[in-house]
Amino acid sequence: MSTLSIFGAVPAQSAAAPAQPRERRPIPAVLGADLEVPVKGGRLVGYANLDYAASAPCLEPVSAAVTAALPAYSSVHRGAGYASQLTTARYEQARHTVRAFVGARADDAVIFTRNTTDATNLLAGCLPAGATAVVFDTEHHASLLPWERVVRLAPPAFPGEAVRAADEALAALDGPKLLVVTAASNVTGELWPIAALAHIAHRHGARILVDAAQLVPHRRLNLTALDLDYVAFSGHKLYAPFGAGVLVGRRDWLAAGEPYLKGGGAVRSVAPAGSGDTEWHEDPEPRHEAGTPNVLGAIALAAACDALTATGWTALVREEERLIARLRAGLASIEGVRELSLWGPDHPRVGIVSFTVDGLAAREVAEALSGEYGIGVRDGKFCAHPFVRHLLGTTDGGCEDGTASAVRASIGIGTTEEHVDRLVAALRVLAARGATA
Repeated sequence: MSTLSIFGAVPAQSAAAPAQPRERRPIPAVLGADLEVPVKGGRLVGYANLDYAASAPCLEPVSAAVTAALPAYSSVHRGAGYASQLTTARYEQARHTVRAFVGARADDAVIFTRNTTDATNLLAGCLPAGATAVVFDTEHHASLLPWERVVRLAPPAFPGEAVRAADEALAALDGPKLLVVTAASNVTGELWPIAALAHIAHRHGARILVDAAQLVPHRRLNLTALDLDYVAFSGHKLYAPFGAGVLVGRRDWLAAGEPYLKGGGAVRSVAPAGSGDTEWHEDPEPRHEAGTPNVLGAIALAAACDALTATGWTALVREEERLIARLRAGLASIEGVRELSLWGPDHPRVGIVSFTVDGLAAREVAEALSGEYGIGVRDGKFCAHPFVRHLLGTTDGGCEDGTASAVRASIGIGTTEEHVDRLVAALRVLAARGATA
């Protein structure tokens, strides 16, 4: 039993039998924690990786799982040899692990893809004829661009307006419809009211796809409790940078849709020329996983899911919230640095913050942080051009020349207080430099 808020499910204690404390593992380490990089003057300093929202480093348990699988690596699904049978078992176990990680329904499909963009495009190709997608202009391009028919909504001023706008847009549409929304913004880190949006979608006979790429490395997601139809996320943001992502959700649209890739594994039977039609798998998992899949990527993704679950979300969230609060307080204390936010500084968010520095282009800031301080951040529009332009109050500029762009710092497992404090101290110097530019 759980209590459902607009942001997620909160496990409830049983009145009859109080939950016993479970032993949790320490927060796992990431590879590269001891990486040193050159800075101005030729010194080497420890790398402060604050670019997790783009790609997270590999967890040590993930690397170990891949290393353990390599000696017996072989083909999957159709081989009779021992190595093939073992690799197939590991691949299918990864599917079950991912299903449990997101709290999916027992009959939901789990389709391994390359990343969130790949998963979203796969679903776009499976929408019923005449279907319309409804998407906010605050979304990542992966959610904005794949749809044949789409209604785009303006950035909402507050969460309730997001629900109202989705309600009105869905009510005005006939035929199949899909609401597409992020769980956590890749620009501001702000959490979206996905439970309330799922309720609105279903009230209008629509379905909902949640881009969970920025949520699942930071928070527990329960697809069943939130009543979501589809979720997509990427391994490379979940400490498993081995080229796998996943689409999880209801089977019917996926089973009826055109196979995403046409080839071996997706077919049940291929008739000789002129003697019949190709018979495709009705099971959406083989139907959309033609060819040799990324077995090691799937194993890595499952290992990351296992590692985070074993650590426990309480410890992970507590440490992240402590560090992001320290970072945001530091940024707020620097004159000329402005944090970007859609719904204000008090809205719940994951460990992502984007900002500008007066007098300096975003690229100048990012290059100075790297070259002078050994700090890695992201600059640009973060594949969310309409949203960043909205936050900056401009309609011009581009990523390449640094105009109408921002700097993004993002944290995760492996981030330390020293990394945060080094960034704040560096920005204090750079802000003073920008003030005199």
